[in-house]
Amino acid sequence: MHLELVDWLIIVLYFVFTGFIGLRYSKQAGKDTTGFFLGGRNLPWYLAGTSMVATTFAADTPLAVTELVAKNGIAGNWLWWSFLFGGMLTVFFFSRLWRRANILTEVELIELRYSGQPAKFLRGFKGLYLGLFMNTLIIGWVNLAMISILKVFFGISTQEAFFYAALMMLITAIYSSVSGLLGVAVTDAFQFIVAMIGCIVLAFLVLNSDRIGGIEGLKDKLPGWSLDFFPEVKGHSYTGNVATTLTISVGAFLAYVGVQWWASWYPGAEPGGGGYVAQRMMSTKNEKHSIYATLLFQVAHYCIRPWPWIIVALCAMVLYPELSMENKKEGFVMAMRDFLPAGMKGFLLVAFFAAYMSTLSTQLNWGASYLINDVYKRFIKRPEEFATTNASEKHYVAISRIITIVLMVVSLAVTTQMQTISGVWSFLIECGAGLGLVLILRWYWWRINAWSEIVATIAPFIGYAISRYVLKLEFPDSFFITVGFTTISWLLATYMTEPTDDEKLKSFYRRIHPGGWWEPIRLATGMKKSDQQMGKLVVCWLSAVAMTYSILFLTGSLIFHEWMNALIYAGIALASWLLLRVFITRTKIFAD
Repeated sequence: MHLELVDWLIIVLYFVFTGFIGLRYSKQAGKDTTGFFLGGRNLPWYLAGTSMVATTFAADTPLAVTELVAKNGIAGNWLWWSFLFGGMLTVFFFSRLWRRANILTEVELIELRYSGQPAKFLRGFKGLYLGLFMNTLIIGWVNLAMISILKVFFGISTQEAFFYAALMMLITAIYSSVSGLLGVAVTDAFQFIVAMIGCIVLAFLVLNSDRIGGIEGLKDKLPGWSLDFFPEVKGHSYTGNVATTLTISVGAFLAYVGVQWWASWYPGAEPGGGGYVAQRMMSTKNEKHSIYATLLFQVAHYCIRPWPWIIVALCAMVLYPELSMENKKEGFVMAMRDFLPAGMKGFLLVAFFAAYMSTLSTQLNWGASYLINDVYKRFIKRPEEFATTNASEKHYVAISRIITIVLMVVSLAVTTQMQTISGVWSFLIECGAGLGLVLILRWYWWRINAWSEIVATIAPFIGYAISRYVLKLEFPDSFFITVGFTTISWLLATYMTEPTDDEKLKSFYRRIHPGGWWEPIRLATGMKKSDQQMGKLVVCWLSAVAMTYSILFLTGSLIFHEWMNALIYAGIALASWLLLRVFITRTKIFAD
């Protein structure tokens, strides 16, 4: 694909501006690890929230959505739309607690909440597992998506595409290692705006092209099932021609909306919060900013991002019917290649570069935080080995920058061993099945201990292997088996092992002051009962879920000129918002 001079100028300006932003915040990041990994705990809610949603918009995301839409129509997005339940649960029940914990990483919570050698082991294990193994796996599949984009767009070889992706990764690693989280968050905001504008422009141009003929032309050229927001639920799944792929089983739909969001650990949608979402919550100015940031993330994630991708995906079904099901995701990139004028090609490439680099910068900073705070600082080079606190912090920041570059190199090596991104989402969902409930309950039930979480982390892999390779089950049956196996396993482990040390539980309660099932510990501390307004928070949670889904479907109805449906969704959204406003003022979540 030939780019004009204006395209190259846009690309060069993007990289120059991104590098400038990264270098701009290098001084603040170099002070200490809190500044490097949490931006000094001073991020405003709008910056933290935008950074969260920018990270989830990776180079692979539009391609994955294109593949989902090609296989199952718009309703195929329920694979990830269902995570809204868990996301809003985090907003109202966990975002304050993460900020209140005053810790540097999610994994550090383990030794704040649990005691003894099991807690020590779990912290080290998860620091390595998440910071190194899972992190490089995520970066690897994002790299594969970028390589695929470059190959299709420019018609170059895999080796050439890998080289250019590696070059972008090096640039990202350099500014991430220099600027820390604050620089990452600011570049995230810039990159998200660029990426969204690019995708909206692409959707508009492709939709209004002569080959599509606007929204009415698109509707005429597609089967009705592909435009439905909800799947047709049947007693059994069907396979065969494309006209039946939308139909899913009752079990699959229940797995998506009834179990998956609370049972499965998934990057960016961890039950109870976690990963880079927890990192952003902990980086905010205070608990109020943490709540607002997480709420912004959920609304933007589900209401702002998807529709440009979905429109292009639907157009690609019409434009490129010759693509095999395995290659349907390439339709998005082919639309970029075929329908963008000079200048816009460069801008859309920049949009994908922005999506790619915002995810990489977060993953590198987040992964380094685990490897430094929960492995190196905890087990290898302890703070007490230094003469002063300032000396130790300078050392840890220097090592953090080195680790960021090392993670980049390891991720590139992992990328060379990966063949496809197909099925990675589903694999991660099933291999985290059952862990989510422990991650939720560790905040609200004192009896959860380190062994509960250890078993819940390992058991899904065993359950997945049994259900898939011994029982020969497919999703959703394999998913339900894995969740059940994991839940029984960690419950047995909880009651067969000693509770967490009383002093550790009391210390945790004094700092966090959680609600739920902590009465024995509360009595031991002599503290007043936590006035969490749990019932009102449940109403806030459900009304926020209804509001967000309604806005999502309202937007879709307006796009497809379904005016009566739009009116209905607008009414539901307004009613849900009013209910949320009433009940949120009756809770104590914004109390100082």
